[in-house]
Amino acid sequence: MLKIKEIDIQYITNESGERSGVILSIEDFEALLEDLEDLALVAKRRNEPTISHEALKKELERDGP
Repeated sequence: MLKIKEIDIQYITNESGERSGVILSIEDFEALLEDLEDLALVAKRRNEPTISHEALKKELERDGP
């Protein structure tokens, strides 16, 4: 996950000197989009039932390689 402190952000300001936009590198922009997609998936699946790690391991062993 990308950390805000790691992003090189350039701000666009209006005539009053207020920040009105940002400029990001394509790399940072794509990383942020990926993080947003991951968070959206987590939110979508938050009510799904869970299984224990041991149960998952057994299921994977049963299914084989």
